[in-house]
Amino acid sequence: MKFGKEFTAQMVPEWQAAYMDYNSLKMQLKEIQRFHARGRPAAHLVKQKSALYRAFSGLIQRQKSQRQPTSLSSPDGESQVIVVNSVAQDGSLGYETRFLMSGEEGGEYELVFFRRLDDEFNKVSKFYRSKVDEVLKEADVLTKQMNALIAFRIKVENPNGWADRSNDIIRLSSDVAASWAALSASAPSGARAASRRVFKDFLLDVEPTCGRQPDGSSNGEDNAINQKVEEKKPNNFRATRPAPLQVLDHLKINNTLETPRSTIKGFLNVPKRTEPNFNKESLKKVEERLKQALVVFYNKLRLLKSYSFLNTLAFSKIMKKYDKITSRDASKAYLKMVDNSYLGSSDEVNRLMERVEHTFIKHFSNANRSKGMRILRPKAKREKHRATFFMGFFGGCTAALVLALILIARARNLLDKPGATQYMETMFPLYSLFGFVVLHMLMYAANIYFWRRYRVNYSFIFGFKQGTELGYREVLLLSFCLATLALASVVSNLDMEMDPKTKDYKAFTELIPLALVVLVLIIFICPFNIIYRSSRFFFLTCLFHCLCAPLYKVTLPDFFLADQLTSQLQSFRSLEFYVCYYGWGDYKLRQNTCSTSDVFRAFSFIVVAIPYWCRLFQCLRRLFEEKDAMQGYNALKYFSALVAISVRTAYSLDRGKINWNMMAWIFSIVAAIYGTYWDLVFDWGLLQRQSKNRWLRDKLLVPYKSVYFGAMVLNVLLRFAWLQTVLNFQVSFLHREAMITIFASLEIIRRGIWNFFRLENEHLNNVGAYRAFKSVPLPFNYDEDEDKDD
Repeated sequence: MKFGKEFTAQMVPEWQAAYMDYNSLKMQLKEIQRFHARGRPAAHLVKQKSALYRAFSGLIQRQKSQRQPTSLSSPDGESQVIVVNSVAQDGSLGYETRFLMSGEEGGEYELVFFRRLDDEFNKVSKFYRSKVDEVLKEADVLTKQMNALIAFRIKVENPNGWADRSNDIIRLSSDVAASWAALSASAPSGARAASRRVFKDFLLDVEPTCGRQPDGSSNGEDNAINQKVEEKKPNNFRATRPAPLQVLDHLKINNTLETPRSTIKGFLNVPKRTEPNFNKESLKKVEERLKQALVVFYNKLRLLKSYSFLNTLAFSKIMKKYDKITSRDASKAYLKMVDNSYLGSSDEVNRLMERVEHTFIKHFSNANRSKGMRILRPKAKREKHRATFFMGFFGGCTAALVLALILIARARNLLDKPGATQYMETMFPLYSLFGFVVLHMLMYAANIYFWRRYRVNYSFIFGFKQGTELGYREVLLLSFCLATLALASVVSNLDMEMDPKTKDYKAFTELIPLALVVLVLIIFICPFNIIYRSSRFFFLTCLFHCLCAPLYKVTLPDFFLADQLTSQLQSFRSLEFYVCYYGWGDYKLRQNTCSTSDVFRAFSFIVVAIPYWCRLFQCLRRLFEEKDAMQGYNALKYFSALVAISVRTAYSLDRGKINWNMMAWIFSIVAAIYGTYWDLVFDWGLLQRQSKNRWLRDKLLVPYKSVYFGAMVLNVLLRFAWLQTVLNFQVSFLHREAMITIFASLEIIRRGIWNFFRLENEHLNNVGAYRAFKSVPLPFNYDEDEDKDD
């Protein structure tokens, strides 16, 4: 793989704009190469002709002196091709390269190259410095959190007798300091340095809350250690004190766990309890949250280290290409500047990583290094050939069963038999549920494939735990497995109907769809670590949050799933039919009395309203918390859609009244226009007139603009699929249930298209803000004023 592709593949997607623009600099070098190529043939001919008129040097070559005069082509001369100076730029240190050969032919191309190179390096260095400053500040906060955790742990695990033990530790550390000072007075400098390291390691082991600076600098510590012995009193050993329990006096617990009870209390302005409960259950919760914060912080340090390494390597590669094309030796001077710059010489990130590893292993993995490093550095998820094999196997089974179903229907002429209409009204709605779910899973698998292809960081956006996110192969495997089970049930049902031996067991054959639904539900809630347990529980958690929408804080996975549910209205109707068909015993007589029941008709309104009510409550919750007017407009959109779908449901149940027809038209048109405009402008970020990509947006991940225009047209057309309900489209060779299923499938396809561009827009928003990490709530909250007084 070429370096350019490898460089792009290893970038942090949200920081992509902050990396060196390797391709742009490479294109500039190609222009220099093309210029030299144009002038090279003529010079070559002149050199060849002039060689014909030189004096013949003889057939015997004599040994010449090894000493030759220094020329401009020597390394010493070539080192003066460029001069790199440090300059002040916008309050920060930058670098500027002066190209000394600009007077040569074609020198203006090289001058432009070095200007762009300086711009890229200053951009990279400035970004790296800003991120390092951020992690240093975060390290200060985490240091305070660790102080509080240790004090909290002391209070819980050893509430009595700690004062005596702490005095012993202080006396021990004082004795060690005194011994070290006496030894260092008579020891050589090398031994003094070695003993200083040993003493500092002792301090770290005795006091995990030592006052080291986050950047790992030790000048202050060394100066303090080199003081005279008589100046070292026990009250001056702040770095060697155990975690003071007084820190708990001005400490509060951050209660970030959202529950329905806490939401109701917040709405009623009931004050939260912030005083810590000193028990083992609270300690376990605090440790878990701080552990998660350290893992995220360490991951950020790893990405910063990778950022520094990749950019340093990229500058080295581009300068070597420059030397190769121009036959100069300018890379040594420039790369020396890179190595001496903050980007190449800063060691704060490495030292912070070492300290985090030490702290995490000691406090959160029971001093087991291998266990701690497995948590801090989880192995990258590897694609398994087993998943690919079974995906192909079940995909083949699905295709074979679809073909078998078609052949059975044609061979036995099932569509023309008297029981065909009854079958479409009873069994078809039951099995169509699986068709809707499988189609949605197939669209999600396609989304994942294209998100990965265009480097949309969907696992970060959804908040999946690293290594547990499903790839498109796994999603396809699950969808084909479900399709195989459903189709096998349909074929077995038809076969039992046609077989004289099993024809009398009508009730048993009718129970096959219910058995399949129960099996799927059992797999979903199975507590054992099988069939992607983490993904199943993540889905169930988001689903529960959707159903209890106003009582939980709204996150992106929650409202994204609620949007998916709004495209699955026909699935909700199928579930309602399951309850009616099996709950009222219609399956025993194979008849459908649900449509004539007033209770069923009343619940039809409630069932189709559930997804829209969930999404409406989510918008209202965000409006209440964020005070963002856009959430109010978004809530109005879902309310209009809720009214429209309710009116259309009423019209489909009672088509005789002209009033329902008119109201269905009016509310459906308003909801469709409102929803379409919101999709294109706010969810996808398109239709920007002043954009450099007219009517689209400035940044596009898909290189073909026609894809965006085609998606917009499709979204508009599929948004109006509700016309089938109002106009009551009928096709002579299709049953009404089949028509409903087709138009419901079109809405699922529209939702699949919407998913890709919605997450693309979210990803570009993260890229614009360089947001590559989610904030992790910390367990403790300090009272800053009291802390300063202390």
